[in-house]
Amino acid sequence: QVQLVESGGGLVQPGGSLRLSCAASRFTFSTYHMSWYRQAPGKERELVTTITSAGNTNYADSVKGRFTISRDNAKNMAYLQMNSVKPEDTAVYYCYATDYARRYWGQGTQVTVSS
Repeated sequence: QVQLVESGGGLVQPGGSLRLSCAASRFTFSTYHMSWYRQAPGKERELVTTITSAGNTNYADSVKGRFTISRDNAKNMAYLQMNSVKPEDTAVYYCYATDYARRYWGQGTQVTVSS
């Protein structure tokens, strides 16, 4: 069974940093585009960032310059480095994989930005 398992969430102070990880298994990771989505309380799930199978990246305007997505195909891992976090970054963060024929979601990890 395909698995995407997020880790690294937690409580962080405004201006701090956090690194999320997504461990993938049972699919050909290197051929999939990987994304991070987030969903804040009472809001719809939104796309934060994507890294394609070729390594190209794009970011939502709200996180551009602060967040960095990366992948390690040898380890079947995707990462989200979050710097200069703000209270509005508080959300459940989800890992997402797709090759357009199939798509998979992780279970999510909570990130709370508060002093």
